[in-house]
Amino acid sequence: MHWRISIISLVAVVGMGLASVQALTQQPRGELTIDKVKDNLYNIVGNGGNVGVLVTNEGVILVDDKFEEDYDAIMAHVRSVTSQPVKYVINTHYHADHSGGNTRFLPVAEVISTRNARTNILEGKQSNAPPGVRPANTVFTEEMSVFLGGQEVRARHFGRGHTNSDAIVYFPALRTIHTGDMMAGATPLIDYNGGGSIVEWTRTWDAAVAEFDFDTVIPGHGAVTDPTGLQTYRDNVVKLRERVRGLISDGRTEAEIGAILAQDYPAYAEGSLYRQWSLPGFMTELR
Repeated sequence: MHWRISIISLVAVVGMGLASVQALTQQPRGELTIDKVKDNLYNIVGNGGNVGVLVTNEGVILVDDKFEEDYDAIMAHVRSVTSQPVKYVINTHYHADHSGGNTRFLPVAEVISTRNARTNILEGKQSNAPPGVRPANTVFTEEMSVFLGGQEVRARHFGRGHTNSDAIVYFPALRTIHTGDMMAGATPLIDYNGGGSIVEWTRTWDAAVAEFDFDTVIPGHGAVTDPTGLQTYRDNVVKLRERVRGLISDGRTEAEIGAILAQDYPAYAEGSLYRQWSLPGFMTELR
């Protein structure tokens, strides 16, 4: 059964550097909540990407760590379910609403990401990232596993999608995956500057689904779901992609396509990151 504890972050909220998909979360900035997903597995929601929390008798493994400002609230939630320390943090990708907390966690835990995620942070690929985001101190190229307290947490990079650095994190014993922003909100933001691709997105997801045996999905933003919800999300991405491809073939301009998409996808409102990051890439990739 799902349950929720509400904690108000005591950390001051900064107004600069909104992250890539900040608008996708419905929680007010600064307010975090925690849900129980399965035995010893929790999800911290609000002010950035969903944070997976696996509790073991030897320590805690986190998946993502939101913004630097959320560290105290994240730790308060962790302490509400266990006295064990955080030993590992796995970043699903490089965006600051998923990796900004690295700055506070690096002195106390091992932070892990794909090599591309580390490179993207060092090269400043996120145009609106807040200052001071620090990359992971341990990286992998294709796959890695952490073993703690008799539990395995596996991270796998299948290819390009939301970015070129996405890792799908798998909890084998719990048959659960954390998708990062490969699944987020109503439709994914494709970060072309960070190596993303709406064409490769589908292939990447299909490879992940074929690889993992799971019945529960923690998305990068939004409610916990299941394989049926993930399949529906995938199919809707294909519909969006083919619709844009058709509009391009019809000779529509980028501005016209953006206005058409905004009618069905509020995320594509004028001035949004979807208009700034995704749509120009669509115009090139889908011709």
